[in-house]
Parts: sequence; structure tokens; C-alpha cells
Amino acid sequence: MHHEFNPTDKKTALVTGANSGMGLASTVELMKKGYHVIMLCRNEPRGKEALRSAMQESGSDKAELMIGDLASLQSIHRFNEEFNAHYSKLDVLINNAGVVSIKRTTTEDGFESMMGINHLGHFLLTNLLLDKIQCSKQGRIVTVSSGAHKAGNIHFDDPHLKRKYSVIKGYSQSKLANILFTLKLDEKLENTSVLVNCVHPGAVSTNLGVNRGSGFGKTIHAMLRPFFLTPQQGADTAIYLATDPDLKISGEYFYKRKVAARSERAQNKLLAKQLWEWSAEEVGLEK
Repeated sequence: MHHEFNPTDKKTALVTGANSGMGLASTVELMKKGYHVIMLCRNEPRGKEALRSAMQESGSDKAELMIGDLASLQSIHRFNEEFNAHYSKLDVLINNAGVVSIKRTTTEDGFESMMGINHLGHFLLTNLLLDKIQCSKQGRIVTVSSGAHKAGNIHFDDPHLKRKYSVIKGYSQSKLANILFTLKLDEKLENTSVLVNCVHPGAVSTNLGVNRGSGFGKTIHAMLRPFFLTPQQGADTAIYLATDPDLKISGEYFYKRKVAARSERAQNKLLAKQLWEWSAEEVGLEK
């Protein structure tokens, strides 16, 4: 059985925010498994550096750098056109890129940065790539969320936090959005072979999510401390969800390769539908 060496049958993966941390670790693991990985990065010099290091660490040359900025709808459309010109299918999409903004900043489209990059950018990217993912025999979409979602709510009256900004409010909102997006996307992909899940990447400091009312707990540092022990450990569950041939589960939130508890809001299908419709409108997609 040598069919896996047929170049037309090569498995292709796309990782956002692939230039560092968990994105780079995910890239390396996928390359080790024989995937051709497209590293989607915003910054070309940093991306080139990461590409070199991924090839070195994986012992594989099956990777390429493509430039795209999740803080720009125009850039995401441009990337999608470039991707479509070269690829007829996509087997794995790992929505990993994410930001934490202490002060309120906005994307070029006027979105609050955490909602804009962590959720809306990935929402558009995933929707644009859906046809290609459905061309895969076993398409997988994995979105990186966080236990921080438990402190989150979707503030439809002020989604871009123009009035009352706080980093905790913004970050937890964006991470809740990741899970609700997964929930609704799973519903939309019901009759396809695509599995879509999200993941909490790792060993979290214990006071996270303790005080759901006001946020995370004692200090903002609890949130900004890395959410996982090492990028490799953080990437482990994402890679499992992206590549395990026996996986049958879809629409779930995972931690350490197991379905994990999530907040009540993160299970609310009505909220997921409302978020989807709002997101589609924000990014200019048909609902």
C-alpha cells in the first residue's frame, strides 16, 4: 500500500498564528505526521523564521508560509483567493491565532481586537474555506478556546466594548464566541464528514474561572500567565482532534483529549444562532 505517497493524496493543514507558541508546536506535530502545513502568519520576517524552525524541528520540508492578517477582512479574502489558486482541498484547519489586549484597540474594520481576531477573523476564514474542507475525506476544524470562556458573555448591546472595556470582559467574550461558533458550525455540517471541535489548551492556573461573576479571580496576571505548561502540551489535544482517524465526536469542547465541562452559556444553541447571525453581518457574509 503505497498510495499515501501519491502527491495528489497529500494531506494539507492550515494553522493560523503558526509563528510561535502553540501554533508553531501544532505545525511541527502535523509535519511529523506527514501533513503539508500552510503556516498562516501576519508578519513575513517572523513567519520565515518560524518556517525555518518548523522544518528543523520536524525534520520535514512539507510546510510553506502564507501571509494573512486576521485583523483585516480584506486580507482574509486575499489569502483565501491565493489558497484557492493552489489547493483543491483542505484536510485540517486549526484556528489558533489569538490576542490579549490590555488596552482597547481595534482592527482595521473597527472591531474590538480580541473579538475581531480571536472570533470574527476566524469566523470569516473558516466560512471561506468550508467548501475546500468538505472536499476532504475526513475534514477537521479545531478552534482554540480557553477556560476563560466561563467568565464570558456575548455583549450584543456593545459587542466591541466601546462603552465599558476590560481585558477580562473582552477576552472571555471572544473565547466564549469560539465555543458558540463551534456549536453552530457543527449543526451546519451535520450531514458532512467534517468534524469540528474546540479545545482548551492546557494546564491552567487553578483560580481561573473561580469567580464567574466578576471575572477570573485575584489578578489579571492569572489570565496573562501562559495557559499551558508548554506549547507542545497545549498542542497535543488540538493535534489529536485534527488527526485521530478514530475520532467520531463533533461540536464539543475538549481538554486533555476528553470532552470537558463548559459554562451554561457555552451550551446555549439560541445564543450560538444569535452570535452566528451577528458575526455573518459583521464580516459581510450571507447568513
